[in-house]
Amino acid sequence: MGEQRQPSSAGPSGSEHAGDYPRHYCGLFGVYNHEHAAELTYYGLYALQHRGQESAGIVTCRDGQFRAHRGMGLVPQVFTPKILTDLGGEMAIGHTRYSTTGSSHLRNAQPLAVDCSRGQIAIAHNGNLTNAATLREELEAGGSIFQTTVDSEIIVHLLAQPSTSKDGNLLHSLRRIEGAFSLLLMTTRELIGVRDPHGFRPLSIGRLGDAWVLASETCAFDLIQAEFVRDVEPGEVVIIDEQGLRSAPLFPEHRRRAFCIFEYVYFSRPDSVLAGRNVHQARVEMGRQLAREHPREADLVVPVPDSGNCAALGYSLESGIPFEMAFVRNHYVGRSFLQPSQLIRDFNVRVKLNLIRDLVRDKRVIIVDDSIVRGTTSRTRVNNLKEAGAKEVHVMVSCPPHRHPCVYGIDFPDASKLMAARHSMEEIRDYLKADSVAYLSQDGMVRATGFPQEAFCMACYDGCYPVPYNPALDKNIIESRCARVQTLGEEFARSEEQPRLL
Repeated sequence: MGEQRQPSSAGPSGSEHAGDYPRHYCGLFGVYNHEHAAELTYYGLYALQHRGQESAGIVTCRDGQFRAHRGMGLVPQVFTPKILTDLGGEMAIGHTRYSTTGSSHLRNAQPLAVDCSRGQIAIAHNGNLTNAATLREELEAGGSIFQTTVDSEIIVHLLAQPSTSKDGNLLHSLRRIEGAFSLLLMTTRELIGVRDPHGFRPLSIGRLGDAWVLASETCAFDLIQAEFVRDVEPGEVVIIDEQGLRSAPLFPEHRRRAFCIFEYVYFSRPDSVLAGRNVHQARVEMGRQLAREHPREADLVVPVPDSGNCAALGYSLESGIPFEMAFVRNHYVGRSFLQPSQLIRDFNVRVKLNLIRDLVRDKRVIIVDDSIVRGTTSRTRVNNLKEAGAKEVHVMVSCPPHRHPCVYGIDFPDASKLMAARHSMEEIRDYLKADSVAYLSQDGMVRATGFPQEAFCMACYDGCYPVPYNPALDKNIIESRCARVQTLGEEFARSEEQPRLL
């Protein structure tokens, strides 16, 4: 499951861009063998807040029993010192969420925890299962009763079923799911980390003294001063218990890799390291490549904070055009109970970023952002610059045009809502009212990461989906199906004669 981001140096918040930017994945953090597991998990989730801000949760294991707390909102809003003390335990997993499959409700907050015939199991999931609806129908037909509408619960039900597989129930169950999944699983004796065979989502291993930690991004290790050990490999199951860490291959013959390249472009924090490559350095190189591919004569390079900062710096370094932080970010904006649109035009955009007008007046400005999805926010930014007296505004985007929806955990809308899927470059320029618009090429984006093209999933750019999917299914398919079943049941009950007690 994915989630909106908190304002951070990684990129814009979901609220700031009013749906014009993609919303995000989820953040996972787990601890094994530390007396302050709950507190460490809190700090780990705090560092991963940019990956999800709809809900947060922690499940701990204390004296052989699970304790859980989940809530809607940001990590500091969900947890208090007393709650963390009450959770206790020496083992914990945590999750910060943006909904990818299943809507935004407390019942869908993770980690999920159950007590079944195999004992207590907790799960936290980052990603999206492409065969979720099929598996859920099969499980319900076999008598499974679901409490949520998230695809993550399907994995729990699979794990709870008896299995005669020689590889054991864990591997047998995981081999039945398809799509994108990085998982943390916890029993009363072990902490387990899993990555799907394509490696869509990141997951890393760290050490803190005698404790083991698992996290979606390495920036979480930095906060708690844990040592990075290595990444969980695609298709690897890592099991941590009192005997230490051991590994099991999930799909040993699988070779195709498909890491989401948008992690480098936008999602991950600049201080994280993905597959040995620092995110900040990759983004600066994307900006350099953008300047090589699309040189412009201009007086200033201006980023859209915060996600455009690194690429704009790279464009400035390569082109020699001065870099200026002309947009000032308000870091203290929450949701307003007012609807100010009738009072202040473009309030929801303007209240987040304000322009230093004297910097851009009578200047030719290059504005750098990481992506344009619907285009409404970018249009407002161009308008802000023109109103402030900029002579020219050139929009530069540090990734290729998004023309296809993502089915692996990013909330990219369907193609009908993607600007680049519906319009030519000239039409986009006219809509934005910019003097020019240019996107980084797909080759240039890949080159900036330092890895070959075969290492990535770039389906949102080129439409090549590594795992087949049914385009009729969206993130709310399970919830919609449940609502239809309930409605049919109510209609049936009304149409039938009610049974008599005597």
